Amino acid sequence: MTGRILIVDDSPRFRAVAAELLAVRGDEVLDEAADGEQALAAVAGRCPDGILLDVNLPGPDGFAVAASLAAACAGARIVLTSADIEHIPAEVMKTCAAIAFVAKQELAVADLRTLFSG
Repeated sequence: MTGRILIVDDSPRFRAVAAELLAVRGDEVLDEAADGEQALAAVAGRCPDGILLDVNLPGPDGFAVAASLAAACAGARIVLTSADIEHIPAEVMKTCAAIAFVAKQELAVADLRTLFSG
């Protein structure tokens, strides 16, 4: 089963690399967004199966965006990512809308398909 994934990151280069990685694994990139506002617009009327969401976004951070996306698309599985892994508060991860955190450095070896499919 392929998943439809939304990639949210302010780096166009990272979005391109993530899209390629997901495509190689058989997932379909539903859309891409550079910030929370674009992400919410992307899910209007068509919720993805999964959302790969950067923690460090311009404007509201990934934790706040995750809450908004979860409210808009209750069935979407949200995976947070960041290159700055030392500043991810464990307590926040326990209470945020994301199901997991995967460091950007680990995306190539992470089992995203399992995370996104549940």
